Order: sequence, then C-alpha cells, then structure tokens
Amino acid sequence: MKTKGSVKNKVNIVTLGCSKNLVDSEEIFTQLRANQFDVTHESKKDDANIVIVNTCGFIDNAKQESIDTILRYADAKEHGLIDKLYVTGCLSHRYKDDLEKEIPTVDAYFGTNELPRLLKTLKADYKHELVGERLITTPAHFAYLKIAEGCDRPCSFCAIPLMRGGHISKPIEQLVRETQNLVKRGTKELILIAQDLTYYGLDLYKKRRLEDLLRALSDVEGLEWIRLQYAYPSGFPMEILDVMAERDNICKYLDMPLQHGSNKILKSMRRGITREKTEELIQQIRSKVPDIALRTTLISGHPGETEEDFEEMYRFVEEMRFDRLGVFNYSHEENTHSYTMEDDVPEDIKQERTDAIMELQQGISYDLNQAKIGHTYKVLFDRKENGYFIGRTEHDSPEVDNEVLVEATSDTYIRQGDFATVIITDATEFDLYGQIVKA
Repeated sequence: MKTKGSVKNKVNIVTLGCSKNLVDSEEIFTQLRANQFDVTHESKKDDANIVIVNTCGFIDNAKQESIDTILRYADAKEHGLIDKLYVTGCLSHRYKDDLEKEIPTVDAYFGTNELPRLLKTLKADYKHELVGERLITTPAHFAYLKIAEGCDRPCSFCAIPLMRGGHISKPIEQLVRETQNLVKRGTKELILIAQDLTYYGLDLYKKRRLEDLLRALSDVEGLEWIRLQYAYPSGFPMEILDVMAERDNICKYLDMPLQHGSNKILKSMRRGITREKTEELIQQIRSKVPDIALRTTLISGHPGETEEDFEEMYRFVEEMRFDRLGVFNYSHEENTHSYTMEDDVPEDIKQERTDAIMELQQGISYDLNQAKIGHTYKVLFDRKENGYFIGRTEHDSPEVDNEVLVEATSDTYIRQGDFATVIITDATEFDLYGQIVKA
C-alpha cells in the first residue's frame, strides 16, 4: 500500500489458491514487466499504487479468503493508500456481476481468460512473442508448468469447468520451449499441472499424448526432475508408467485425487470409476513403478454420505496405505450437479470424518517414514531455516509433502537448489532427518 513518496505505477500482484493460479499470475507479471511496469508479487513493502488480486473460487473457505482480501485492498483504496484495484481469477470469473454490485470500489473485474483485456485496461500491450516465456515467482530451482487449461470431466461436486471452461491442451512444442527457457534460468524441477493431466492432448491431437509430452520434456538438457500432479483415475493412460520407470529424471511420484472409497458415493460424484477398478489401478501403478509415491485427496460429507459410506472410505485408506493424503470437507457449490441434492451431512460430522481419516493417515505416514531410516535418497534443497538445510526427495512435492532436514554444521555448505545424497537417520509422520553422504 502506498505511502508518501512511493513510486507511481508500481503493481503488486496478490495470488490466492492453487499453483495453476500462480502460473496465471506469473504470466501477468511477465507481460507487465515487458511493458516496462515496476511489478512485484505479494510484496510486503506496501509501496505499490496498483494492486491486482488473483482470486480462488474453488470451495467456501477459498472464496471467503478471496473476498476478505478484496475487501482489505478496497478499504486501502478508499483511504487513499492505493490508486487502482483490479480483481481477476476464478472467483471474479464466476461471480463477476455479484462482486461488481457488492464491492464497487474495485476498478475492474476480469475472468480467467481475460489477460489481454486486463493489460489493455492498464494501458499495456499483450505481447504474443512472450508465449513460452515466463518469469517465475517460486524459488529459481523449481517451477510449475501448466500443460492444459479447463476440464471436460463431469464430476458432480466440482465448479472448475464453470470457472475455467473446457479442457484446452497446450501444444507440445510450446511446452518444450517454455521448459527450455525455464531451465536456462536455473529451473531443475518442473511440476506438471492441469485440472486433469491424463486428458492431455485429446482435444488437440485427437488422442491422449501425455506419454509423448513426458518424453519430450525429459529430453530437455539440464532438467533434473519432472513431477506429475492432478492425474485422473478414470481412463488413466497406463503408458506413462513405462516412461516414468525408464526415465531417471521423471519423479516416481503421482498426485491422483480419488475423492472417495464408496461405490455409491463415487457414482453420485460421477467419477466414472468404482472402488474395485481404483484398487486395481493402484496395484498396476505400484507393480509397474515399485517405488512410486502416491498422493491423493478425498472429500468428506458429500450429499448422501452415510456412516457406512464413510466406513468404506476409511477402510479404503487403511488398505491402500497412500504415501500422502489430504481431505476436504464437501462444499455445496452453486450450479454443480451435487447442488441439486440436499447438503445433508452436518458440518460437524463432516469435520469429524475428516479428522478421523487424517488421524489414520498420520499413523500410516509415520510407519512409511520409519521404514525409510537407513536408506539413502537424492535430495533437492529448498532453503535453510532454524539451523537446518531443508529439502525434498523425488517422492515429495514442495509445500504440501514431507521434507528432509539436515543439520547445518560448520563443515556442511548447501545452497538453495543444490542436490545431495542423504541417508535418513530419523523420521516423524511429517519429516525425515538425515545426514549428507555426498554433496
């Protein structure tokens, strides 16, 4: 927020929500920089006179955080601390008319695909030659690569298609070029994201081509790790497992949201797969890539979920023993298929069920981490904090998964983005502790 003497036309971009939103903010950042704007991302200095809030509208908590953030900057504008306030992203796309009525202090609202209009409003040109170029806001050694936009899946609970539209894949050549540019700037780990990775290419090439994309990206010289997030179980392209097994720089890691373990609820969710087919898929994945780490997310309290349905989900988690797991309380989203059903599971019951699953997973995570003691792993170090060098194995994504902590002694020197071989000496349910064997 502006103070006397602050620089005019300095833009601060505030990002809320997921990594896909972060990539969108990075594209805004890149375009504005090319137009000679002074741009920051989530600056703590409060010296920008223009603020762009990139919102999330996924579930109730995310929507509330976005609204609170807009109101905070709207108040700053009314007190003369900033000159212009613009809002973009999922919440703005989905509720633009309502927001314009409720928070008129905002100068303009934009949808998820309106970057050219946002730039025009700021008197900046949309530079087509920057497609494939991106300045990242993450630490230099890892970056997200959004390989597709939107989603064609019919999941009953999900509002993403309402905010992001149908699935649109980016061409392989464009993604390779973007990856090459990122690697030149120091990126060592590339995290592939989309609403649904496994659908990649079907719209553009008339067949799924995630396997071809992985091979092409894996061939980029200097790229150490490729990580896959947001796979979909129904119609899973098994051929990608062969690539994962044969290519050393593709992490043995897969984030695949499964949402539930009850056939009745899976059908109600319109997921296109049964629990039995899901278990068979998991067994095939683990057979083809024996040391793979599987991450999933589940939903607690979908309409119609009985205690028996919850017990089925509980047993599913107990038997599958996922490496990483998260649970969302069901959020009743307007204009989704589930919204036509009664939101009949009380909030306290949703939370009790979420807590029970997470307590179960905590014990599973502890056991799996204890089994790692005495083994060595290649670790990518993210930062130094509280007397430790902190990094991750190929089995862990940044910000959401386990971390490896190595005591920072006088004879150990590790920089952000360095790799080292580490032997695990101790473990908790969330973290691994180790010593460097080879830097």
